[in-house]
Amino acid sequence: MTGATESTPLPVVARVPVVNAANALTALRLALVPVFAASVIVSGMTHAGWQVIACLIFAVASLTDFVDGWIARRFALVTAFGKVADPIADKALIGTALLLLSAHDQLPWWVTGVILARELGITALRFWVIRRGVIAASRGGKVKTALQILAITWYLWPMPDALATVGPWIMGAAVAVTVLTGFDYLAQALRLRRTTS
Repeated sequence: MTGATESTPLPVVARVPVVNAANALTALRLALVPVFAASVIVSGMTHAGWQVIACLIFAVASLTDFVDGWIARRFALVTAFGKVADPIADKALIGTALLLLSAHDQLPWWVTGVILARELGITALRFWVIRRGVIAASRGGKVKTALQILAITWYLWPMPDALATVGPWIMGAAVAVTVLTGFDYLAQALRLRRTTS
């Protein structure tokens, strides 16, 4: 007996490569934003064929938002790049769609203003508390995103008049949930600041 104790080896933490399937989908979503914007502009929101193309591009880009997050969590592929790029890609896609719809007189500007103000405000809140913790995405936030995507898709698709009237109701629900979840995130941020100060 020498009295020496055997040290326990530290667990090896696998480094997640930045180039992975989840980040590739996020990058694809970012790349599709200008393609989507160009297709909306070419359509002028009057050419049905181009509207369908724009809508399909938006739908594919939106789908990558759900898939990349699932892949990142399921296969432990969460990276610092993904944490930053994913919300940027989301806001770029939704923001571009809202701005273009308003520019083509399909959507009131106040709706676009409310949604974009909320999104920018939540981003600012996240940076405000970033040293104290993370404001996790809530179920309400996911419902908000789903409603926004559904509403925008409805506006983009060349709907017959009878169905087109449903779009404002979906967008109204999206705006309501957007505002309510915004207040919820604000409350979370204030609690986080108080408990860690």
